[in-house]
Amino acid sequence: MAVAALLMTACHESLEDRAERECREQTEKYCPVPVSEFVVSDSMTFERATRTFHYYYSLRGVADTTAIPEAEARKEMLEGLRNATHLKAYKDAGFNFKYTYFSTKHPGQKLIDLLFTPKDYQ
Repeated sequence: MAVAALLMTACHESLEDRAERECREQTEKYCPVPVSEFVVSDSMTFERATRTFHYYYSLRGVADTTAIPEAEARKEMLEGLRNATHLKAYKDAGFNFKYTYFSTKHPGQKLIDLLFTPKDYQ
């Protein structure tokens, strides 16, 4: 009985451990992956110290521009985050979500860098 309890405790993963694992698995299995004609999902990470999911994307074609209004991008991303039911457990726990978009034409150039905290999405 004690061994069974110990094994069950050892197999239980924290929400932070789960977040790290899910980000690693998603990136290894599926990235890079086109999200649309103009957006590619490059990777995702979990930053344990700040409890932040960090999504990295590349923009291409007509979307690969510095002329994207930040307020418009922020509004659109926030709406998507609020509607993301698969993130409910993380949102309920107060995790942060960061979205960084890079240029394909100019590697390394950040076009959009948005951070959402619980105050933003709740």
